[in-house]
Amino acid sequence: MSENQAAYPIATMCRLLGVSPSGYYAWTKREPSRRRRMDTALVAEICASHCASHGTYGAPRIHADLAAKGIRVGRKRVARLMSVAGLAGVSRRKFAHTTVQGGGRQAPDLVDRNFTADRPNLLWVADITYIPTWAGFLYLAIVLDAFSRRIVGWSMATTLATALVLDALNMALAMRRPNGVIHHSDQGSQYTSIEFGHRCREADVRPSMGSVGDAYDNAMCESFFARLECELLDRRRFKIQAEARIAAFEFIEGFYNPRRRHSSLGYLSPIEYERHHAATPDAHQPAAVLPAVKDKPCGRPQIGAVLDRHCARRPHPRAGRGGRMAPPGAEQKNATNKEDSMTSDQIP
Repeated sequence: MSENQAAYPIATMCRLLGVSPSGYYAWTKREPSRRRRMDTALVAEICASHCASHGTYGAPRIHADLAAKGIRVGRKRVARLMSVAGLAGVSRRKFAHTTVQGGGRQAPDLVDRNFTADRPNLLWVADITYIPTWAGFLYLAIVLDAFSRRIVGWSMATTLATALVLDALNMALAMRRPNGVIHHSDQGSQYTSIEFGHRCREADVRPSMGSVGDAYDNAMCESFFARLECELLDRRRFKIQAEARIAAFEFIEGFYNPRRRHSSLGYLSPIEYERHHAATPDAHQPAAVLPAVKDKPCGRPQIGAVLDRHCARRPHPRAGRGGRMAPPGAEQKNATNKEDSMTSDQIP
């Protein structure tokens, strides 16, 4: 009625809506109720939390943020106020991923899709992804601790040389100084290279590799890359690679590690989860992780089987994650080189 009083008389609108004019005028002069004032204050806190998460948090994580500040409120109320304020968390888009590579396995699978760890530096998972820019792809390699989902090592480069994964591994080793940690990855040529194998032996790192073309064998890394795409890459466009480097650095070190809340960690960030474990190691409970899927519905391809079944990853003309086409001359992540065809006893 207030919005349309310039076009229609108040008395006419009151008669049509079945209310009295005196009741309407009393409502316009009435002070906001206590509930309305509380909702207004909560909306301000919700907007601040949503902005601090770069617009990625939904109702569950914002509810955890409010609880950490000592604000007791129901999650459904948070969801209602977010809807009224026009706020929403980001959601993932589903893409088809393809990883095809020839050659034999260079290391056994020591994980077998069981990504649980009861302490830090017991299991690391690693992989490479693509960040598209107008000037070409920027490649990002990460090393993630399965215990807390913290990114303990990362590296970025414009080429897919072995140095990309070596720099990420060296950063993780310098930061954590592990003893006998398992390093799990796919069978990309960077991880099966002789240079990478030498570095693992020098640092007492136990390499582990999943099967070819099976994202479930490295599901924890794929989960991080899905968050990276959903919360950063799908929401921004980068003109130059330097801009993408800064954005990736800010996401990992400025948001993901110190502040990004994980439902599997009791809505704690990776750093907070490790601090909580260090303070109360006896009360620690292993983090909830993706369940180990032993077999796909139609079974895992056997040795020597042709990867043309419905459960296998088929070759696809799209390159990179999310179906983004690589620029002319872009390198293939899992390109076969001479080192891939060497067995472990041939490596010097």
